[in-house]
Amino acid sequence: MTSTPLSVGVDVGGSRIKAGLVDDHGRVVHATRHDTPHRTTAPKDVEDAVVAVVSELVAHPQARERGTAGVGIGAAGFVAADRGTVVFAPHLSWRDEPLREKLSGRLGLPVVVENDANAAAWAEHRFGAARGESHLVMVTLGTGIGGAMLVDGRLQRGRHGLAGEFGHMTVVPDGRACPCGQRGCWEQYASGTVLRRGALEVLAAGGPDAAALLGACGGDPEQLRGEDVTRLAGAGDRASTALVAEVGRWLGAGLAAVVAALDPGMLVVGGGGSEAGELLLAPARAELARRLPGRGYRPVPPVRAAELGVGAGLVGAADLARRPR
Repeated sequence: MTSTPLSVGVDVGGSRIKAGLVDDHGRVVHATRHDTPHRTTAPKDVEDAVVAVVSELVAHPQARERGTAGVGIGAAGFVAADRGTVVFAPHLSWRDEPLREKLSGRLGLPVVVENDANAAAWAEHRFGAARGESHLVMVTLGTGIGGAMLVDGRLQRGRHGLAGEFGHMTVVPDGRACPCGQRGCWEQYASGTVLRRGALEVLAAGGPDAAALLGACGGDPEQLRGEDVTRLAGAGDRASTALVAEVGRWLGAGLAAVVAALDPGMLVVGGGGSEAGELLLAPARAELARRLPGRGYRPVPPVRAAELGVGAGLVGAADLARRPR
């Protein structure tokens, strides 16, 4: 029996570009990752990085043997309804960027562009934690917060393709400034960026709580990342555990607003921040239950970690590349 062609999935985040060859069962045959060019660089720099990653994968022996059906790009930003234009990416340099046109011309392959959280939600619906759930909300924690929803098993992109930007809900009026141009956005209180910010505050304060964090960054606070805090929390570091729990409480506060508006059957949390597991999700569930309007008279949806982990975005993007509409 002839094997079906593979597709390429690319998840372009504010910090990392993750990409892989994916079969029609959602299995990643081969994966790679690279740093994302800084948001102040030209759009072409990010496109060059994506082209390099895809070219590397298309040259892989399995891709040469089985063929490549297309390329799905999961972009961390507002993707227009045409599934080809990145309207605005707060953590990248794309502004009204005709990404599909530019990439398909350079790669010589069909390209579909999708919001990265939409791609991750689709993957979890098809292959992961939300199999069988028709009404789903997914939240992805990375540099910022992405969001997506499915109703009756269909992605809901909104009239202009911009639905699901839960990370830019205001949770603190006149709060912290956000790259989107507003203040007090949810992602300024619950994201990998927030973990790093909190850890830097601990380092600046000094004292015994700073020791493990200082060791994780080799003595250079500029090298500290949110994933370092997550790893230390998993190892039992007190300061890091407290930082993760605080992000979890803010996560739960935002989820309560999402549930009140959309009434999903399940909430899935993905992205790099979700690797903290129950250290993050337990306080999130407790805060969701505490803040949910009408609590005691309505179901509280389960909050689950994404089964596909940080690879959900690229798996979903690859699968959507097989579904041009």
